[in-house]
Amino acid sequence: MKRKRILDVTAGSKKMWFNKKHPDTVYTDFRDEDITLFDGRMLQVRPDVVADFRSLPFPDESFHLVVFDPPHLKELGGKSVMAQSYGVLFSTWETDIRDGWLECMRVLRPNGTLIFKWNEFQITLNQVLAVIPGSPLFGHTSGKHGRTKWMAFIK
Repeated sequence: MKRKRILDVTAGSKKMWFNKKHPDTVYTDFRDEDITLFDGRMLQVRPDVVADFRSLPFPDESFHLVVFDPPHLKELGGKSVMAQSYGVLFSTWETDIRDGWLECMRVLRPNGTLIFKWNEFQITLNQVLAVIPGSPLFGHTSGKHGRTKWMAFIK
């Protein structure tokens, strides 16, 4: 089997991917399920590997590019579309985000790139950056209200 170069550790339903079956990408998520949303739409979460981003089942320095788009919200109803689509943060979010970031860096090859996405609706980017032991090289703000932040880190 060909060794893949890209890892998405929080793929969910792969909403941000143009090619949801990219041949050089391993998609992981801790869920593997079909969800019927309140309006009847189906949401499929079908990762290649079921895994927790805080404890990835891959060897050190396995990937050239890692994508980390963790849940951003801590206050949602469990059956809300946002919770079902993107997941919800636990009360231990600071430790979870730090541990996830460290795991991403562990599986990243030397000189590899980590793409990290965050939305500041409930938790600011400064709060998140305070819990991870690295600084982004650069970033970009997007979204309807400018709350979504894309950042690149290099190992």
